Amino acid sequence: MKTDLESHQRMTQRRREGHEKKQAAATQEKGLLIVNTGNGKGKSTAAFGMAVRVLGHGMKLGVVQFIKGALHTSERDFLASVAQCDFVTMGDGYTWNTQNRDADIATARKGWNEAKRMIESGEYAMVILDELNTVLKYEYLPIEEVLEVLTARGPMQHIVVTGRHASDAMIDAADLVTEMRLVKHPYREQGVKAQKGVEF
Repeated sequence: MKTDLESHQRMTQRRREGHEKKQAAATQEKGLLIVNTGNGKGKSTAAFGMAVRVLGHGMKLGVVQFIKGALHTSERDFLASVAQCDFVTMGDGYTWNTQNRDADIATARKGWNEAKRMIESGEYAMVILDELNTVLKYEYLPIEEVLEVLTARGPMQHIVVTGRHASDAMIDAADLVTEMRLVKHPYREQGVKAQKGVEF
């Protein structure tokens, strides 16, 4: 038992030393381009978790939701009620519902114009571009134009881009990329529908 305790103490000591070394080396502060992608659930949810952190610090938040305009979400209701948050939703629902490419392109352009305004204003500590990856996958907006604006953001401004199918160009430009991997989902395995507080 004593050997186990000593071994555990050595292990935790090494971990602490490694952590302290990494902390000491991380001295830079900068605005990050953060990408949440993958087929698993939680991309937007993770982004809105950061939204709460930003607002908790009294910082200004901008949110532009692409695609999900026709869907009611409680996060929109909640965040839009906060004075320091500007929450804009563009879109008429998922692309398989609209089935009108020209209309989807026009709506994406409206959303992007609002996103660009937020980013270029310099007023927002963080701008969340929810489902932008999906818009880019379907080529509703030119990736080159989007990346030009994202990479020219203010030095301390954070941008969060969500959605499946993040392009290689978006991943290359990003500072932080997280891929949500689907392991198990009640909708597929059990026929459980979307539920309040979990999906919306």
